[in-house]
Amino acid sequence: MGDARPIGLFDSGVGGLTVLREVVRRLPDESTIYLGDNARAPYGTRSDDEVRRFSAECLDELVRRDVKAIVVACNTSTSVALPQLRRRYDVPIVGVVRPGATAAALATRTRRVGVIATPATIRSHAYFQAIKDENPFVEVYEHATPDFVPLVEAGRLHGADVDEAVRRGLAPLLGERTADGEWIFPLPADARIDTLLLGCTHYPLIVDSIRGATGEGVAVIDSALATASVLAELLAINELRAPAGSTPSHLQLTTGDVERFRATATLLFGSEFTAVEAVIVPEAA
Repeated sequence: MGDARPIGLFDSGVGGLTVLREVVRRLPDESTIYLGDNARAPYGTRSDDEVRRFSAECLDELVRRDVKAIVVACNTSTSVALPQLRRRYDVPIVGVVRPGATAAALATRTRRVGVIATPATIRSHAYFQAIKDENPFVEVYEHATPDFVPLVEAGRLHGADVDEAVRRGLAPLLGERTADGEWIFPLPADARIDTLLLGCTHYPLIVDSIRGATGEGVAVIDSALATASVLAELLAINELRAPAGSTPSHLQLTTGDVERFRATATLLFGSEFTAVEAVIVPEAA
């Protein structure tokens, strides 16, 4: 029979659209409803209590729309609120931390992984623990980059100012380049990372600047693809896949500015996803 109900995806803003993009590619028959809490972004500088409350209010909205599964496509919410959210709802919920950690643990050759994320995600040490669960011998270097999400939410995805902000943000983890392009690392030679995990779904939207800062030899890991694969397995196990050949529908909701949100969505999806609506959740009213 199959289940034609939509998959719900939630993020603090536009970052989770990178996860939505991979879900649509991986599961082309599935309908989706995406909710971005842009009015209260970024979550990464909020208190843990605020993150839990805001996340629950947004998932309440998705559950009211009868979604069959939910992807918490926000690393901060996954890190801080996921256990509470799973207890609150009788709906399968997938986070983004575990899939990303697994991908990073598999990608590293030297067993040295750097993680960049929001202050709240880094404070939780969720990625540190998840990577250690996958491979306890991997050295994990965590670093908060609070300036990246506001850039993305403002629609500033390219340009010299973004490159400079990324270079400054990553310098404590990667070091600085000399005039001839050689790296000066603040870490000892035997602690240089070969893998950088993007611990925030906003960050893939500025991945060109990030790759420019890391240079060659550092694998940059985006958890979106791994999360889409985990979601596909969850739907199959729970017999929630949409019927083959279904005609999917896609709706985006935002608590913030609709036109700004649509502009970012258009960069990722072209004219495919134009159904963007405003939604008000209690605390954003």
